[in-house]
Amino acid sequence: MIKFMILFRQPEDVDEFENVYQDFLALVERMPHILRRQVVHVTGSPQGAPEHYRILELYFESHEIGYEALLTPSGQEAGNELARLPKDSYQLLLCDVYEEAGGSTPRAIDDKAAVTKTKSTSAGDAADEEPAWADSDTVVPSSAE
Repeated sequence: MIKFMILFRQPEDVDEFENVYQDFLALVERMPHILRRQVVHVTGSPQGAPEHYRILELYFESHEIGYEALLTPSGQEAGNELARLPKDSYQLLLCDVYEEAGGSTPRAIDDKAAVTKTKSTSAGDAADEEPAWADSDTVVPSSAE
């Protein structure tokens, strides 16, 4: 399972952020293959003023299925809406999720060996367009299977 996280930094204009965010969230709701969606509103930090304002977490069965969802027309619309925010106002993360029942966390796969650059799209999507979610350094972990 993977988690696609969007960490939103403290906005300069909260009302403007909320307007864009609500439009963005409505588009995210139309994306396929989301197993779970979780929104976290950051209320504080034991280290002082928090850097982040809100965190959106989208869970997918695998990296491939997550990217497939991002490349759908509804995923592209959501990415374009996100792009209305200043680029440095959010961070995108792809995370492997380990459901732990105690013990230790499995060792992460060596990033250099586990990632492949991708520029492919799903059938039916605009094959010549880059995903609105990413820049030219987008990487997709290879299947460990």
